[in-house]
Amino acid sequence: MSPSRPAMPPSTITAAANPVASPPFAGWVATWLAHARQHPAAAIGLGLALLGVLALLVQSLLQLALGDVVPGLRYALLGGAVGLAATTLGALPALALRSIPQKLEDSLLGFAAGMMLAACAFSLLLPGLQAGAEMLGNKPLGAAVVVLGMALGVMLMLGLDQFTPHEHDQFGPCGPAPERCGRVWLFVFAIALHNLPEGMAIGVSFSQGDMRVGLPLATAIALQDIPEGLAVALALRSAGLTPRLAVLVAGASGLLEPLGALLGVGLSSGLALAYPTGLGLAAGAMLFVVSHEVIPQTHRNGHQTPATIGLMIGFALMMVLDTALG
Repeated sequence: MSPSRPAMPPSTITAAANPVASPPFAGWVATWLAHARQHPAAAIGLGLALLGVLALLVQSLLQLALGDVVPGLRYALLGGAVGLAATTLGALPALALRSIPQKLEDSLLGFAAGMMLAACAFSLLLPGLQAGAEMLGNKPLGAAVVVLGMALGVMLMLGLDQFTPHEHDQFGPCGPAPERCGRVWLFVFAIALHNLPEGMAIGVSFSQGDMRVGLPLATAIALQDIPEGLAVALALRSAGLTPRLAVLVAGASGLLEPLGALLGVGLSSGLALAYPTGLGLAAGAMLFVVSHEVIPQTHRNGHQTPATIGLMIGFALMMVLDTALG
C-alpha cells in the first residue's frame, strides 16, 4: 500500500484542475523583466536610447503643433515606398526558386552591405558632420553631436536585437523566449529589425528637403533591397511557407521602410541640432545591422572573398551614385 500523500489545499486543487494561463502581455512583460535582469547593460542602453528618441519626437511634434511644416515629408514617404517596391521586386524570383547557390547569395549580401556602408559614410555621416559644424560654429562640437546620435542608434538597435525574439537564416533563435513564437514569426521580427533603420535613414536624409542628401541614400537603399528581398523570401520558404506566401510576407516586410521614414522625419525635423543628431542615429543603427548581421552572415559559409568583392563593388557604386546624384 503506497504511503498517503498530504492533502492539497482546495485552491491548489482548483488551479491544477482548471489551469488558467496568465494574460499573454503580462507573460511577455515578466519575460522581458527577467531578460533585463540577465542583461542589464543592454536594458539600460535600450532605455537611454528610447528616451533619446522620445525626446527628439516630442520636440518635433511641438514644432508641428506650432505650424511648422516638415519640408521633406513627401520625399521621405516616396523614398520609403521605393524601398518597399524594391523589396517586393527582389522577392518575386522566389515564386520559382527555392534556393540560390550559397556563393551567389553571399556575394549579393556583400554587395548590399557595401552599399549600406557607403550610404552611412557619404549620405549620413558626412552631411551630419557638415551640418553640426555649421550650426555650432565648431567642428569638434559638431562631430560630438553626430557621435551622440550614433551612440543612440547603436544602443537602440543593440537593445532591440537583445529584447526582440527573432531568427536569421543560418542563425539560431535569439532574444527572450523565442520558443513562444513560431519560426515564421521569428523571421518576420528579424526582417523588421533589419528594415527599420533603413527607413529611418531615408526619413532623416529627406527631413530638410535636401535632395542632394536624400536622393543618393534612397537610391542606394532601394538597390540593396533587391537582393535582400530575395534572401528574405528564400529564408521564409525554407521556414515552410508556400512560394506565394513567402513572397507576400517578404514584400510586406518592406512596409517597415515607409513607416521608418516617417519616424526618421519626426526624429530630425524639429530643433536645428536634431538634424545632425538624427543623421548620426540612422548611421549608427545601419552600421550596427551591417556589422552585427550582414557581414557575419556572408563570411560563415567559406565564401569570404566573393562576399568581400561584392562589398567593394557595392561601396564603389554607392560612392559614384553619391557623386552623380548629390
